[in-house]
Amino acid sequence: MELEEAIRTRRTHKAYAPEPLDRATLDELFELARWAPNHRLTNPWRFRVLGPNALERLKAAAADPIAAAKLNRAPTLVVVSSVQSRDDPVLDEEDLCATAGAIYAVLLAAHARGLAGYWRTPEILRDSAGRAAVGVPESERVLGLLHLGHPRQEPRPPERAPLQDVVDYLD
Repeated sequence: MELEEAIRTRRTHKAYAPEPLDRATLDELFELARWAPNHRLTNPWRFRVLGPNALERLKAAAADPIAAAKLNRAPTLVVVSSVQSRDDPVLDEEDLCATAGAIYAVLLAAHARGLAGYWRTPEILRDSAGRAAVGVPESERVLGLLHLGHPRQEPRPPERAPLQDVVDYLD
């Protein structure tokens, strides 16, 4: 798949086939994510693939049963966080942005392989109980939860703002 096609056709999926992604495929996705731009080469991204026990701990930490049920949507879940220095706010912001780029690399690489993805920012991962359930220390900031798997349906393309609404050319 060409890069431009991958960017234009990648979609958020919420319906997945039941089989989880194999470790080799996940390692391929994470290997590509490591090449995201990273200003000071700190490699701040952390990927935690949730197994059945970690998933059960996370669901138990969710006070809201609807939020817990949403964790069952995809057969493979990955918590993504960024290591934060806490004493250099500029570096922390750069690393946060670099981790977001790594997440997008995972989503594009998954799509190029015919896989489905969904980047969520569930409340439970901003909560200390949810973070503890999946082993995210206080020194990391969670950017989200990636749902990955084989698609069961093709979502509709989303609306995008016209180019002139998001770009200014300044003198």
